[in-house]
Amino acid sequence: MVVSKIEGTKFAEMILLGANHLTNNANMIDALNVFPVPDGDTGTNMNLSMTSGANEVKNLSKGTVSEVAEAFAKGLLMGARGNSGVILSQLFRGFSKGLNGAKEIGPVEFAAALQGGVSTAYKAVIKPVEGTILTVAKDTANQAEKIANSANDMVDFMEKVVIESKKSLAHTPELLPVLKEVGVVDSGGQGLVIIYEGFLASLKGEALPESNETVQMDDMVNAEHHKSAQDFMSTEDIEFGYCTEFMVKFESDKLEEHPYDEEVFRQELSELGDSLLVVSDDEVVKVHVHVEYPGQALNLGQRFGSFISLKVENMREQHTSIVGNKNESPKKPAEKQDFAIVSVAMGDGIEELLKSLGATVVLQGGQTMNPSTQDITKAIEKANAKKTIILPNNKNIIMAAEQAAELSEGEVVVVPSKTIPQGMSALLAFRPEETLQTNKENMIEASSLVKTGQITYAVRDTQIDGLTIENGNFMGLADGKIKATDPDKMQVAKQLIAELITDDEEIITILQGEDASDEETSGIVEYIENEYEDIEVEVHKGNQPIYSYIFSLE
Repeated sequence: MVVSKIEGTKFAEMILLGANHLTNNANMIDALNVFPVPDGDTGTNMNLSMTSGANEVKNLSKGTVSEVAEAFAKGLLMGARGNSGVILSQLFRGFSKGLNGAKEIGPVEFAAALQGGVSTAYKAVIKPVEGTILTVAKDTANQAEKIANSANDMVDFMEKVVIESKKSLAHTPELLPVLKEVGVVDSGGQGLVIIYEGFLASLKGEALPESNETVQMDDMVNAEHHKSAQDFMSTEDIEFGYCTEFMVKFESDKLEEHPYDEEVFRQELSELGDSLLVVSDDEVVKVHVHVEYPGQALNLGQRFGSFISLKVENMREQHTSIVGNKNESPKKPAEKQDFAIVSVAMGDGIEELLKSLGATVVLQGGQTMNPSTQDITKAIEKANAKKTIILPNNKNIIMAAEQAAELSEGEVVVVPSKTIPQGMSALLAFRPEETLQTNKENMIEASSLVKTGQITYAVRDTQIDGLTIENGNFMGLADGKIKATDPDKMQVAKQLIAELITDDEEIITILQGEDASDEETSGIVEYIENEYEDIEVEVHKGNQPIYSYIFSLE
């Protein structure tokens, strides 16, 4: 049977099966990470991001292709984790915009939406790198547009799209030398191919193999959401207390007096609250928004016609019921402070250290579990400041931080710190009497002057940067580059320190990880004091996972 068009229900099924397929293959995608460090990021980040989008689709009882796509994009946006998750969210954000108002779509519309996703994603990345998920998305979209012109069957079209995506994926090592050196394809691109495969399986009516991992990953998502809510939300934190939803049927006489413009309407509503979603076609407009005064939002909508449906829920009452504080009364939001700094850290010792250096809110996250856009947004809300600075302290969190900055109210900037030492140095450069922009510039400059060393362990055999690395051996990284490897941790420490210290450094700060002993740390300190007598040594128990030691040199 020829499937010339798909409607919202079928597209929702495609998304859910694509998410399931990604979940089942998350570990495989993690294994494609080029560096042999135990970060497990790409598959995990894409899976958690995709699951967040799929959950939004599940919550949508039914809808047009446009409504399903917008719900999917919204969930992806708020659940985006790491660079791979953020790029994925941008791809489907642009995809959704390309389907605005569509009730059903065929190959031509689907291909055009893919192209819209590519455009949005490339704009979101400051320095796009070819040979990554971006390339796979771009090549696939270009071929999809060519295929679509002569396609009349969505199944046949999607089969060819998957084939083209696999061709592009196979070519990624030719575009990114490090992939070719290690002998793998791009992990993010592989994740996108997996999603497309899930779309195709849904169209063909094929079931994907079941996996116990599906339950485990769903549990992880639920645990993360539960943790975020407990960490960052109390009843008094709810600034806009009423979840307001309504649908208005357009009426010609009212439109003559108040012509409808979706962008203008969206802007008007955005000034009343947050969590805004506006979807419209030629007949109706549907709104979801959190506001403090629902009547204001309803009055704006009623200018264009009559209500088909409306719902207003007191979120403060809902929240107190959930947490068991039914007698708690709503409180006026606390007055915003002038400045706040939101920092990401791993390890309670590092969290305490960053707070002692001036961080307002420290969000736990790192290699194995990057905080999502929503996690960072909640942390910004908790900081409760007119001007906020975000320190990601991890290169894989920078894009999520920038996305959170765009979504947040008030003035929010990101100082793109890639390591904990860079974040520490940036904190020391902060001056509350300076402007937000001046502080950003000064903190970026300060972070660029610090060197970072890290000792971790290999999770697979590989060859990279001229080094042969064996599974289980220790590795020393200098500003992200692997410089030493050996079965002996102390030997790696000595080699790494020799690589890091020059005549310019005066202080080395040692952050001791959770798997490092005091005896090992004393040995490292003794070595530095004997070999580099002009270097001052400071030691802190960071209790960070994965990295036995983090060195900061200034």
